[in-house]
Amino acid sequence: MTATAAPARALRIGPIELDAPVVLAPMAGITNTAFRRLCREYGAGLYVSEMITTRALVERNATTMRLITHHESETPRSIQLYGVDPATVERAVSLLVDENRADHIDLNFGCPVPKVTRKGGGAALPWKLGLFGEIVRRAVRAAGDVPLTVKMRKGIDDDHLTYLDAGRIAEDAGVAAVALHARTAGQFYSGTADWAAIGALKQTVTSVPVLGNGDIWSADDAARMMSETGCDGVVVGRGCLGRPWLFGDLARALGQPGAATAEPVDASLGFVAAAFRRHAELLVEFFDDEGRGCRDIRKHVAWYFKGYPVGGDLRARLATVSSLRDIDDLVAELDLDAPYPGAAAEGQRGRAGSPKRTALPEGWLDSREMAADATRTLADAELDNSGG
Repeated sequence: MTATAAPARALRIGPIELDAPVVLAPMAGITNTAFRRLCREYGAGLYVSEMITTRALVERNATTMRLITHHESETPRSIQLYGVDPATVERAVSLLVDENRADHIDLNFGCPVPKVTRKGGGAALPWKLGLFGEIVRRAVRAAGDVPLTVKMRKGIDDDHLTYLDAGRIAEDAGVAAVALHARTAGQFYSGTADWAAIGALKQTVTSVPVLGNGDIWSADDAARMMSETGCDGVVVGRGCLGRPWLFGDLARALGQPGAATAEPVDASLGFVAAAFRRHAELLVEFFDDEGRGCRDIRKHVAWYFKGYPVGGDLRARLATVSSLRDIDDLVAELDLDAPYPGAAAEGQRGRAGSPKRTALPEGWLDSREMAADATRTLADAELDNSGG
C-alpha cells in the first residue's frame, strides 16, 4: 500500500489552489455527495459531482437540482455539465454562477455510450470543431470568474483523433485546464490507456494545466503518469471504487506537506468494513432514507471486499442489506483482523467493456464542421449517462 513519493506539485485551476494535484472523476450513481464526502475525509484534491445534463438543469428537474446541492463541508464545490447545444450549455453555466452553486465547472466531452455518440454527443462531438468551439467559448464567457475546464477522450477511434485540436480550441477559448482520458470512444474502458497521448497534449496545451486520466489504480500509477507525461495532475475514476482512502495515498505521494488527512492506512478487513459502513451511513443521510441508502451501498460490496476473505454467502447477504443494522450484524461475522491481501485487492475495478465501433449519426465523419443551428438534431444525445 506504500506509494513511491513524487515531487510535490501544487495544482492551480483558475483561482483554486489544490493541496494535491488530484481530481475525482464524475461517475454516474457513484460520485454523489456521500461518496465525495467520504473521499474527502481521507485525502485532498477536487471532488467533482456526477455528470449533470444541461437541459435538465435549465429545466430545474427536481432530481438534477438535488444532485447539484453540496454538503456544507464541501469546498471547493465542483460540478460537471454535459450538453450539446451552445445556448443551453451557456444558460446552465449562467444558472450555476448566478445562483452561486459552484466554485468550479467542468464540461464533459468524453462519454462513449452508444445512445449518446449515436446522436453526435459525448466523445463524438469534438469531431465537429465549430460546434465544440462555440460550446466552450460561450460556457467560458458565462462562467466569468468561476474556472471552467473540459474533459475529453482521444477521439472517436484511432483514425479519427480529436484531442489535440480540441485542446488548442479549449485553450484559446480561455478554459482553466484540460483533462484527457487517454482512450478513444471505440475503446470504451477496455485495453490500456495511451499515456503518450497525455504527454502529446501537454506539449500542445502550454498555458493551462493538463490533467491525465486512465489506468490509475494506485498512487504509484499516478506518480508514474505524472513523471512519464509531464502532466500537471491526475483524474481518478474507477481506481477509487471501494477504495476511497486512495485519495489519502495520492495526497501523500503527490501533495504538499499536510495535504493528507491521515497516516498511511493499514487496510485490514476491519478498516475496509468501517469504510463500507461509513459510506452507507453517508448515503442514508444523502437520500434521507435508510432503505434507499442501504440499497445504494449494495453495488459497492464487490469493490470494497475485492480480494478479502469474505465468503460468497456473506457477500450475497451484504448485497441485500436493507438497514444499517443489517450491515452491523453482517460485519460482526467478518474476521476483522484479516490483513490486507496485497495483489488480490489491487488492479482494475469496474467494468472495462470491450472495443466496439462507435455509433455515430449518418455522415458524421464526412466533415468536421457543423452549423450551430443544426444542434437541434442532437437533442436526443443529452441523456443521463456517465462518461469520460
